[in-house]
Amino acid sequence: MDRREILRWLREEDPGRLEALWKAADQARRENVGDEVHLRGLVEFSNHCARSCGYCGLRAGNPKISRYRMTREEIIGCARQAARFGYGTVVLQSGEDPQIEAQWMAEVIRAIKSETPLAVTLSLGERSAQEFEQWRRAGADRYLLRFETSNRSLYERIHPPLNGRPTDRIALLGILRSMGYEIGSGMMAGIPGQTYEDLAEDILTIQRLDLDMIGLGPYIAHPQTPLGSLTALHQAPPEEQAPAIEEITYKLIALARLAVKTANIPSTTALATLNRSEGRELGLARGANVVMPNLTPPQYRVHYEIYPAKACIYETAEECNTCLKRRIHALGRKIGAGRGDSQRRILSAAAGRG
Repeated sequence: MDRREILRWLREEDPGRLEALWKAADQARRENVGDEVHLRGLVEFSNHCARSCGYCGLRAGNPKISRYRMTREEIIGCARQAARFGYGTVVLQSGEDPQIEAQWMAEVIRAIKSETPLAVTLSLGERSAQEFEQWRRAGADRYLLRFETSNRSLYERIHPPLNGRPTDRIALLGILRSMGYEIGSGMMAGIPGQTYEDLAEDILTIQRLDLDMIGLGPYIAHPQTPLGSLTALHQAPPEEQAPAIEEITYKLIALARLAVKTANIPSTTALATLNRSEGRELGLARGANVVMPNLTPPQYRVHYEIYPAKACIYETAEECNTCLKRRIHALGRKIGAGRGDSQRRILSAAAGRG
């Protein structure tokens, strides 16, 4: 796809014409990753964060959040539960928490790998190359690090540097791939000041990176943040401002599928938050092939408040598992078997053996 085509779809408002985009994305999904929906069990094990991102409720400067860290035993217990439910992957996610020591994290990863058949995905923010390498040696398979926006000035406005340290997430993704990780990244849609041109460049960045996993979601600011209370001050001109609405996320999922046909793309909790009745289902029908049932114990989950009113925060892991499997079957799709590794990785390995 080129920039002109991407921009045309991003600005398209006619439901009839958009049907062509939804169908093309769904066909690309079916032909390249099949009808299976892979389940990734999510464990939000710490809501401590050293960062002061302008929209996130976990930001260091939010005094109204109750902080927690799960124990090693609690995390491993969630992984065992994921294996019992038949999930292929456990996703270990936290704020950028400097108290999560590299050795402790490596021991958690080793325990999960020794006790379960699960792939381990990490989403711990920006860490050192030495830590990435230590976790890879411990058995971590994948790493998620969203670049959020390819517009550098916009990125720096919503993600202030930590201790003056410059950030280059694209470079970090290259380091992670060189270590053998499957890499995941992506962006938000509708950040105040973000334009349609910015979103088109985001899709082109995803295409250039040839990602294994692509995470896309609407911008939802927490009210206890600078952007949550001052959003209107940062908007681009109305005709250029990318909207933070449900439909733009479906467009991005569809365009991402067409840009990187073999990627694993989740239909996210944020979509379910915007549309409780069918948000996830519409994401799956428009290019996505992954969902992430939440395994975080409810007493912690309610405090992992990146944005308010998240879907499913009071459900138990058992309830979430039952609900999502029922919804997937209702779409006529199958629950994925095994780890659900990246088709890019599978095809590369097959080429190497040949």
